[in-house]
Amino acid sequence: MSQHSFSQALLAPDLPIPEGLTDGQGAPAGKRFAVYRNNVTVSLIDALEAGFPVVAKLIGAENFRNIAREYLRSEPPVSPLMMLYGAGFPAFLASFPPLAKYAYLPDVARLEYALRESYHAADHTPVAPEALGQIAPDALSQLRFTLAPSLRLLASPWPVHALWLYNTQDGAPKPVAAAQSVLITRIGYDPTPHLLPDGAAAFISALQAGQSLGDAAESAPDFDLSATLGLLLSTESIVKLIYEEDR
Repeated sequence: MSQHSFSQALLAPDLPIPEGLTDGQGAPAGKRFAVYRNNVTVSLIDALEAGFPVVAKLIGAENFRNIAREYLRSEPPVSPLMMLYGAGFPAFLASFPPLAKYAYLPDVARLEYALRESYHAADHTPVAPEALGQIAPDALSQLRFTLAPSLRLLASPWPVHALWLYNTQDGAPKPVAAAQSVLITRIGYDPTPHLLPDGAAAFISALQAGQSLGDAAESAPDFDLSATLGLLLSTESIVKLIYEEDR
């Protein structure tokens, strides 16, 4: 019996029990393996449901668990650390034919996974809020930023922030069809998604790519620079300011 055949049978109840598998007394491990297989499958589905609660709410618990069962067969865990299991789930949802008419689901899943990534990202020490104000105006355009490792950015053609909010907070307004960009920040241990105004996502993405403040601003001209920098500072998302002479 190979490890591959054991793993395959463990996640696919329609496959036969691997040949040569015995219990502690040397007897065929038929029923014991079946119980173990069921427990493993249920635990993995529970982990996915806990990691993607809004997706589960949008399609219903029973549908979600059936889809999750298909996913775990195609992408079983590769690590015993389950905290980030499901990285490929958004792409799986996008390629799953029965969900083709729910084209917004993959991006909702991406938002939920990004929140989980942010939570488990490395801690960081932010720059002081007044740091930018201490820089000479003629040097600002050449300034580069190191952003927090917990920062996540998602640009979507769907109202992903509104969908997430509507399904997690009582009294939230009903989503209206519109493209939305979301910035996930973390102060302490609490990731928070922020709806970004037009142009801000392109600017932040350019900063993440290492562009200077001036170049990043030029790449997204139609946005509020002061408000976006204020958001990054107030959410402790800037961890280092890099001057041109430091490069």
